Amino acid sequence: MQRTYPHGVTSWVDLEQADVEAAREFYGAVLGWTFHDAAPLDAPDRYVIAQVDGLDVAGIGSGSGSGWQTYVAVDELEPVLDAVEAAGGTVTTRPTVAGDGGTWAEIADPSGAVLRLWRPERRLGAQLVNAPGTWNFSDLHADDPATGFYEAVLGWEFTDAGFATMIRVPGYGDHLAATTDPDLYERQESVSVPEGFSDAIGWLAPADAGRPAHWHVTFAVADRDETVALATRHGGEVLGSEDGEWARTATIRDPQGAVFTASQFTPPQ
Repeated sequence: MQRTYPHGVTSWVDLEQADVEAAREFYGAVLGWTFHDAAPLDAPDRYVIAQVDGLDVAGIGSGSGSGWQTYVAVDELEPVLDAVEAAGGTVTTRPTVAGDGGTWAEIADPSGAVLRLWRPERRLGAQLVNAPGTWNFSDLHADDPATGFYEAVLGWEFTDAGFATMIRVPGYGDHLAATTDPDLYERQESVSVPEGFSDAIGWLAPADAGRPAHWHVTFAVADRDETVALATRHGGEVLGSEDGEWARTATIRDPQGAVFTASQFTPPQ
């Protein structure tokens, strides 16, 4: 069964870089990805799909983008784009067809954080998540996050978990339990996750020093320190690390400038 994403749930991440081959080499070494080309051979731009265990986990395309992009699944684009403008956001890219995979658009919230919308056709979204080498969460880094905007446009809820604020889509946990993750609630109960965590799609975090509001991508890893060593060995730069109650993390800049977090899950005993 393919993993599906209800309306309003983050569903995909990708990256534009000038040197796609160099990006393949770095992320293949650091996160264990394999790749296959998704764009036609005669296409002006290249787009490759990263996989773990034969399942789609992320994309890398040719271009001059400065960082990882996060996509949110939507049932229809135009009503959401109308809601974006009504709520004070900006539509930065109108609907754009991506072959037979689906159609995307790009928006900026009132604080300037950029997010992409995805109406799927053949490509439903990431098919493996939260496993080593795969996408874990996308978090909104902003000192004054536009929570009201996202509540109005995507129906999100923001829940204080004590140590941080969760971004939730009500009913998402039930969807997962009924489709691709039947043991979700039992597994989460075994490690005493915060109430409502099954519906979580991301977190709020303070803005990074010197950077405007943005969406930040985290990938799960089996061993934070081993990932740091691999990233450094292959030309990456470690910007910082933290040992928290639930995870050991490192923030890494890849050789072409894109920043992401590697997170080793270490729940309290």
